[in-house]
Amino acid sequence: MKSALKQALFAGAVCVAAFATASRADTDFNRIQRGKYLVDAGDCKDCHTADGGKPFAGGRPLQTPFGVIYSANITPDRTTGIGAWSGDQFYRALHEGIDAGGHRLYPAFPYPYYTHVSRGDVADIQAYLQSIAPVSNRPPANELPFPLNERTVMHVWNWMYFKDGTFKPDPKKSQQWNRGAYLVEGLGHCGACHTPKNFAGADDSGSALHGGNLQNWFAPDLGPDLRVGLGHWSSDDIAEYLKTGRNRFSNATGPMSEVVQYSTSKLTDDDLHAIAAYLKDLPTKGQGGGDNTKPSVDANVASAGKAIFGDQCAECHGADGSGEPTFFPPLKGNNNVQQSDPTTVVRVILEGARSVPTKARPTPLSMPAFGWKLTDAQVAAVATYIRSSWGNAASPVTAGQVAPVRKDTRSSD
Repeated sequence: MKSALKQALFAGAVCVAAFATASRADTDFNRIQRGKYLVDAGDCKDCHTADGGKPFAGGRPLQTPFGVIYSANITPDRTTGIGAWSGDQFYRALHEGIDAGGHRLYPAFPYPYYTHVSRGDVADIQAYLQSIAPVSNRPPANELPFPLNERTVMHVWNWMYFKDGTFKPDPKKSQQWNRGAYLVEGLGHCGACHTPKNFAGADDSGSALHGGNLQNWFAPDLGPDLRVGLGHWSSDDIAEYLKTGRNRFSNATGPMSEVVQYSTSKLTDDDLHAIAAYLKDLPTKGQGGGDNTKPSVDANVASAGKAIFGDQCAECHGADGSGEPTFFPPLKGNNNVQQSDPTTVVRVILEGARSVPTKARPTPLSMPAFGWKLTDAQVAAVATYIRSSWGNAASPVTAGQVAPVRKDTRSSD
């Protein structure tokens, strides 16, 4: 009798232990899956993977106005990665910009945005990163001049420009709006590109998400302005663009194509519409300020630009600039075309563009480069024509504005 009782108790203990182990494994799996989703939302793979390198092993060069910064290895390698980091150390890196060794990080790692991410989400991110294959890789040393190569200067930068703290929902806004704000202001770190920077590389908080120049691209205004912003885009238009890389107004190219490929195309429809709800509620900040007064354009420049457009561009974009939505983006009313800074439109003319393949739209489309056969003056002329035709109302482009962009692109090779 006693033997049978012992066997029953032992069997029960084994069942409890097995159940606890299975539950823990299930919990760990769910955390890792949540972490992967959050890593996608943060676009971590894009920045932390060098061309030809192993995923998350770092070494990708990030061009800044101050020099080159190489992304860190965030695989669980214990020597060159973050495998030996504790939860508190990982959280501190994201929330305060301080690594496990106590060194200040540069804001090329967007901790001024990641500081808004909740403790639970940070833990899930770390759980996922600890589950991937470790890679031994020590990225190159940053290429920054003195004194910027001394990380102690970040004490001053942080004191002047950084405020840590997790996201606090606005009780006056909807749950959807707050989710969108959490993603845009936090993991999505949209302001890293779409907010103008001051002389020290910090955000101009008074112009948040109203356009910024980064790595010789101009990230457009995401506000409600009808000319340079997203005023004509519906929430569905925004969600479609983020999911597929295209909509009736625009095709993603340049750095944004990587954001779509590695990040936003992997988000749920609910989260994409939450982002859209937040963006549609941004305040107006006038680049265009609603002023659609057409700038004065030299008649000779306009004539030259029209001729070039007719020869090289009209076949795809239409003589009236209407394009073929979701295939060849319309130039009429195009907010990218009409930004105050013409860098992006000039760059696309010079080196061409390629839309990003996504699960929803797996076939990419390409625009050829024209830098090899158009002079700076000709590029300026056709850009000016596009920016001032069919109701567009943006300032003329000069050859002097084209030259530095050409120098930075493959068209200078």
